Amino acid sequence: MNLQTGEISGGVSVSNKKILNPMQPLNQEEISYAAEVVKNHLGGKASTYRFETIQLVEPSHEEVSAFQANKKIARSARVVVYRFGGSGVNIFEVLLTTGVIIEEKYIENARPMIQLEEFIDIENAVKEDDRFIEACKKRGIFDMDLVCVDPWSAGSFGPKEEAGRHVSHTFAWVRNSPRDNLYAHPIEGLNATVDISTMEVLTVSDRKTFPTPKLSSNYAADLLDSVRNPLKPISISQPQGVSFKFSNGKIHWDNWSMVIGFNSREGLTLHDICYDDRPICRRASIAEMVVPYGSPEEAHARKNVFDIGEYGLGKLTNSLKLGCDCLGAIQYLDCWVSDINGDPMKIENGICIHEEDFGVLWKHYDFRLDETEVRRARRLVISSFSTVGNYEYGSFWYFYLDGEIEFEMKATGIINTVGCIPFEGSKYGTEVTPGVLGQIHQHIFCARLEMAVDGAVNNVIECDTIAESTGEENPYGNAFFVQETMLQFEGGRKAKPKAHRYWKFQSEHKKNGMGKPTAYKLEPSHTISMFHDPKGPSGGRMGFAYNDLWVTPFNKNENYPAGDFVNYSEGGQGLPEFVSQRRDLQKSPIVAWHTFGLHHLPRLEDFPVQPVIRCGFKLMPVGFFDCNPAIDLSPEIDKDSCEAREAEKGL
Repeated sequence: MNLQTGEISGGVSVSNKKILNPMQPLNQEEISYAAEVVKNHLGGKASTYRFETIQLVEPSHEEVSAFQANKKIARSARVVVYRFGGSGVNIFEVLLTTGVIIEEKYIENARPMIQLEEFIDIENAVKEDDRFIEACKKRGIFDMDLVCVDPWSAGSFGPKEEAGRHVSHTFAWVRNSPRDNLYAHPIEGLNATVDISTMEVLTVSDRKTFPTPKLSSNYAADLLDSVRNPLKPISISQPQGVSFKFSNGKIHWDNWSMVIGFNSREGLTLHDICYDDRPICRRASIAEMVVPYGSPEEAHARKNVFDIGEYGLGKLTNSLKLGCDCLGAIQYLDCWVSDINGDPMKIENGICIHEEDFGVLWKHYDFRLDETEVRRARRLVISSFSTVGNYEYGSFWYFYLDGEIEFEMKATGIINTVGCIPFEGSKYGTEVTPGVLGQIHQHIFCARLEMAVDGAVNNVIECDTIAESTGEENPYGNAFFVQETMLQFEGGRKAKPKAHRYWKFQSEHKKNGMGKPTAYKLEPSHTISMFHDPKGPSGGRMGFAYNDLWVTPFNKNENYPAGDFVNYSEGGQGLPEFVSQRRDLQKSPIVAWHTFGLHHLPRLEDFPVQPVIRCGFKLMPVGFFDCNPAIDLSPEIDKDSCEAREAEKGL
């Protein structure tokens, strides 16, 4: 299916003839056209430029309203380019109906994201450097075809040779054979820095410390000594087809509807999320992600990578496969991004959509009548997977029959490994196999949610459970209640587990059957404590991570928690800068930014491939409905369910 149209065939043209919804992402033709306009504008210099991103300039609230009133609106693309061998980035806004560049900007000190196509170029540059080759030989490594070099973002640590450059800081491993798991063999103490804009190797640091581990730790089935007997199959089928459909650029399922978006930076995005045509959230995405490591040792202190802002989850999205990544009756969507030359690049089956059973939704047994009523839960799943070097990240959005929305991040892949003295390890990690250490680290995500519960204007209420003091009004010491505080100005807030704190987004105008404002609540279930000094070179760049919730008035230019250009950035950008304005939250559309994540001290069980670990959050209706919205579900009995006759009796 075509993601841009929501149809089996057809597409959005640059002349706006077939736009079904203005929030749908750029299609193949639009990406190609925007790149052509910029190349023509650059003229003879065009061949010296590379394309970082080509993305939709998302329409304003007013433009969306105009479109819903059957008025045509103009589409435009934001094109970011950078010059090979130069510095800074150029930003263009291209009007797709006319090919006119309506805005042009140059940012001298900005660095672009590291591009997928540059990964191998960086690796080859390092492997061809005489200093690096000699360091490998000293370690007994002579076959450079078996050496692997991962390009990491460099952070902002201030070495003189990196000043004004676009730098990658690298780590190296070596395979025992061409398909061997490279991460079992870290080449410890050997790191190189590369100027990405010229592919010049700036430094090779050779601090030989530990022998390179030789023991293989493979995971591909054909490389294992044996595999266990398979379990009996579980068959998932929907003989009558799926319950969702696409119409006018939206997906519709039960009472839910929304537009599915995609871009090269954030990857999967959702727009105009409604239940029974009532708005809940205008836009939802995971807008940033940072992985800070906890070791101060030499090169490892620089490990503080922003996988969204410095690489882009969208361009690194996997092509999914039936029966493995997703089960059941699957609808896949293709995605389009631009490559480094500005050409459209198709990610086939980049997004997976399916329904799945989710156990019991509600149940009650009336013992007086000897009657039971039970309803099954079901959820719509919209998901994608991205691979960033050694790690995989699965972004899963769930929509439930009772009006709940859930986001779940599934982290898997291979832990980043370093060398150590066998059986001695380090206090900064876990030795997972002799001589191989997995360092302590965190995965910190930030969701950007343009809340619009029953209307564009919402109030934000902080809710704490308070124990009432024992006294005349609470003689037995058992009273507790929820205290509500409206947030007046933008800023950051902390979770408070002892008070079971949550935040409520209330409609300014709509009331429920009890005369209270309709609302949705955010429960911070996977908050994360910070251990980096906020004034340090890494801590200062990830200021958004030091609060669990940020709330700002909507501003079309404030899209990313750590700033527009994160690579090699300095501290203070993004949310800390946004909220320093101390703007009033009242009578304005608001954006909620929720920080959550994983605190990961690797286990032996996390190697050679880490089982999925999960984190996320929920948006739950609280007074949005007048009663249980799933009370009217029809009873159903699964005729395919049966008793497992082979189960042992007599428990």
